[in-house]
Amino acid sequence: MRRRTAALTLGTAAAMVLTGCSTMSPDTGGTVTLNMVESLTNPTRTDLLKDLIADFQQQNPKIKVNLISPPTEQADQKLQQMLQSGSGVDVLEVRDITVGPWSNNGWLYDMKKDLDGWKGWQAMTENAVKAAQDAKGRTYFIPYGFYGLSLFYRTDLIDKAGFSKPPATWEELLQQASAVHDPSQRRYGYAFRGGANANSNATAVIEAYVADQVDPANGYKLKNGRTIFSAPEAQDALETYLKLFQQASPKSSVSWGYPEMVEAFSNGSTAFLLQDPEVIATVSQSKSISQGQWDTAPLVAGPGGKTVQPLATAGWGIAKGSTHKAEAVKLVEFLSQGEASTTFTKKNSLVPILKSATGDPFYKTGPWSSYVTMTEHPEKYLVVTQPRGVAWWTEWEQKADADVQKLILGKATPKELLAGWDAYWTEKWRQEQ
Repeated sequence: MRRRTAALTLGTAAAMVLTGCSTMSPDTGGTVTLNMVESLTNPTRTDLLKDLIADFQQQNPKIKVNLISPPTEQADQKLQQMLQSGSGVDVLEVRDITVGPWSNNGWLYDMKKDLDGWKGWQAMTENAVKAAQDAKGRTYFIPYGFYGLSLFYRTDLIDKAGFSKPPATWEELLQQASAVHDPSQRRYGYAFRGGANANSNATAVIEAYVADQVDPANGYKLKNGRTIFSAPEAQDALETYLKLFQQASPKSSVSWGYPEMVEAFSNGSTAFLLQDPEVIATVSQSKSISQGQWDTAPLVAGPGGKTVQPLATAGWGIAKGSTHKAEAVKLVEFLSQGEASTTFTKKNSLVPILKSATGDPFYKTGPWSSYVTMTEHPEKYLVVTQPRGVAWWTEWEQKADADVQKLILGKATPKELLAGWDAYWTEKWRQEQ
């Protein structure tokens, strides 16, 4: 997944907050000011949030919201500083990779009791309700949407290669991508991810092959307690994935990350791409391929006909140090339901949290329909939680990306890579006990 970035400077209000000052005290008119901090900042998104906040303030004239938008590269660090100080932040953006450490440090407020009886729960998808609660039933944030993988594909190229529908499994993907692949014509089968975050797609194929055995609470663990990398099916998965690189991907994709993958599909040179929904907007603007030449399909499955959808998510939470929790809950509820939620997910190309999206023409037709299909069939597209909140996640990503490089360069076998990954996670979990 690409995290959106933009270099926005901190305003005066933000500077006050970061130095420990707070604007949370009610003024003489009885108005409460909430400081709200976003982290995945970009100018368009910030403007959208300001519009939604204006609607909230119109409905709640006694509550003023001060939106703080640090540059994305520094946002989590700035938020951590605010949370450590115990003041200066009320509502904040919480992600699946930050909720663990922040809640463990006692910085986040559990909204469970405040949201008991809230009608918004009834409007949410099963995935959204699950994501809003941790293993102990605590609610530290309500998701505003999901980043989830689907298969972008060229309808014209697979038709020309003799296929009537897109691949439903990794084996079918290998077959179709290999059939389309013709380097002499500068036409390639698959936009392989060999560079930054290469581990994510390698893990996706492994999880698909062991889907029935995966622990829903930990996508890297089997129900028997061992790692997914220890399963015999994991080697079959990686061997298929390696063939996808060798037989159907451009050689230069050995170093491709997010931008190169998306560009290769958008410029018409590759037939298949595994990516997040935000790419829909990018491909829609392509001048190289028309709307009728591409579409999306659900995430491809393993041999058992099932796959694992490791939905990445983020949402709105409340700082434990906030002295205006009731007003903060009101803001979180407003952003998490109705028109505000729908507008935010549509304009940010996110998988929606509301059930009503399945009947919305925006999601029901075209490239968005595959995401609705996956949401409607949780028995086939199994949603799991990956251990992104562990302290060593960055270390893991760096190691795993390097290992995928060794694999596709022929410096390691699938068996060797899996043995290393199995040993790594087994030891980390042992140290936690």
